[in-house]
Amino acid sequence: MNNDELVKAVCPLINDTGWAFYFVPDTVAKAAELGLNGMEFYVLGRGGPLGDCDSSAVAAAFGYFNPAVIARAWDGAAAKVKPRDAGKAHLECSAQLGRAKLGDVAKLDAFVKAADAVNNAADADGLALYAAIRSEPLASDTAGRAMQLVSVLREFRGSAHLVAIRALGLTAKQAHFVKRPNDTKMFGWTPEDAPYIDDEVRAKMLEVEALTDKIVAPAYGVLDDAGRDALLAGAIAIKAAVIQIS
Repeated sequence: MNNDELVKAVCPLINDTGWAFYFVPDTVAKAAELGLNGMEFYVLGRGGPLGDCDSSAVAAAFGYFNPAVIARAWDGAAAKVKPRDAGKAHLECSAQLGRAKLGDVAKLDAFVKAADAVNNAADADGLALYAAIRSEPLASDTAGRAMQLVSVLREFRGSAHLVAIRALGLTAKQAHFVKRPNDTKMFGWTPEDAPYIDDEVRAKMLEVEALTDKIVAPAYGVLDDAGRDALLAGAIAIKAAVIQIS
């Protein structure tokens, strides 16, 4: 398995798994403890590492969402909890899910070693949300850190994805309506908001995926054969363990 093959195989697994802690009961309970509802904690927690900024900056870092949805959640939540405090609490919820679900995953330490290497090698320039979350300290225990690394590396590719969308002349709204047409309502869009989509836009979205892989590939390229194997095997096992929550 070469590096390009690793990126194509492991990034979808990370994408499918890194968000898994967002709305589980323990995370919802933590939100309530902070005086927030689930959506408020999702927005303020995920965006919290960006610090005390305007909601428009958070919406730009997230992409895909109608900015009005982000503004309502961010402004209401930030009036109750400091953003970086919420960010730390949110990342801790990721670790808690890891502790609950990953204790029996074989060779998890090898996955953590490989994922740490990728995270440390990643170039965060221009990737605001990823750069912010990467600045937060991670758990020292293997299971907690493993899940956090999946969440952080998900933000790595997600931030790179937004850069690729803009580089190819598309908008995040167009990307959402192409990639996730069944989720547009959940992200705050109405049928009247639908952007123009044609075959050219769909073809560009395929180019976006290829460019996104190209942006993140150098970070994964620091791994040797054993590291690539450990990262992929771990990501497969982590998804299998975590998906049981649904």
